[in-house]
Amino acid sequence: MKIKKTTKMKMLIRDKLSEFTDNLVMGILNVTPDSFYDKSRVSTDTELLKTAEKMLSEGADILDLGGYSSRPGANDISIREEISRIQPSIRVLRREFPEALISLDTFRSQVAQLGLDEGIDIINDISAGHLDVELPKIVAEHKVPYIIMHMRGTPQTMQSMAEYENITQELFYYFNERIRTLHQMGIHDLIIDPGFGFAKTVEDNYEIIENLEIFKKLECPILVGISRKSFIQKKFKVSINETLTATNQLHKELLMKGAQIIRTHDVGELKLLIEELKTML
Repeated sequence: MKIKKTTKMKMLIRDKLSEFTDNLVMGILNVTPDSFYDKSRVSTDTELLKTAEKMLSEGADILDLGGYSSRPGANDISIREEISRIQPSIRVLRREFPEALISLDTFRSQVAQLGLDEGIDIINDISAGHLDVELPKIVAEHKVPYIIMHMRGTPQTMQSMAEYENITQELFYYFNERIRTLHQMGIHDLIIDPGFGFAKTVEDNYEIIENLEIFKKLECPILVGISRKSFIQKKFKVSINETLTATNQLHKELLMKGAQIIRTHDVGELKLLIEELKTML
């Protein structure tokens, strides 16, 4: 089995055009009390720095910071609460790791604006601008890379909206429309994320994995986030703490089908997998 050689990704980072030729690993940092994988949660600056340092030492290319749990049925929180979680975290990370690339996982324009003012490099929006139409305007103004994910509804309602006639086709049309609209707004550094587990059935998720190569036609880097998700637990009949092996089996398939950025809880293990597959080119 061979990993597909990645095409160059070009992104404007801190007003400088950066090129990436290798697959990128994005480490998940949740400053939330209720994210679905409890081992990914950090509640103190000490825990945050320890986790970030471990991820960076293991080879993380991006740290993805989130203060709003988007697991199915998660509690909605106020903008003020989300800001109170992420603002001190950004400051601590920027102080200790000034060169690290940090993305902010939020769908709210006010949170994104604050994050960018504090030095965030990338915005990761689970709604692709649909839950807050002001957010893309802020991205366009700051000229930062924008990760757009497919989702229906909200984290509180999405699992009741997982009905598709042809999910691969519908996702393709969805991204095609969003890319065109966002390009017209002046946003060109776009990364697409199929949104595994977001308004998707177990079968939907595996169909997207099978057909991932189709999305390469959109000519945007593809990010995937499947790490330890429930559809893996259900198919392989394992607990969340036993999902690492199955997750990496799927990571291997996704890499071979053209995924360029992998969002994960387990940076070291994924980095080893990528290096192993590179030797098979």
